[in-house]
Amino acid sequence: MPQYKVVFAPRAEEQLDHLYMYIALSSGETRADHYVGSIVTQCLSLATFPERGTKRDDIRPNLRTMGYNRSATIAFSINHSIATVTILGVFYDGQNYEAAFDEDQTE
Repeated sequence: MPQYKVVFAPRAEEQLDHLYMYIALSSGETRADHYVGSIVTQCLSLATFPERGTKRDDIRPNLRTMGYNRSATIAFSINHSIATVTILGVFYDGQNYEAAFDEDQTE
C-alpha cells in the first residue's frame, strides 16, 4: 500500500488555529499544544491507512469523516490517483460540519 500525502485545506488550518487559541485562553498553551497536536497527529496517520471513517457522499462526493476523542470531527477526502488525503475541516464540540459543506455548495 502506497504512502499518501496529507495536506490541510485553508479552512482546516484556520479551524485548528482558532481551536488552539480557544483552548490556550481557557486552559493554557500546554493543553492547547497537546490537544491540537494530537488532532494533527491523527490527521497525519491517514497517510498509511486513508480509508478510515464514515463515507459521507450524501453531503459531498468523496467526503469522509472520523471522530477524534469524542469532541471533534475531522472531515477529509482521498484522491487515490495522486495518493493525497486532504483534511477539509476540523469541527469541534458539535459544530455542524454538514451545514458547512452545504454552504460550500451554495457559494
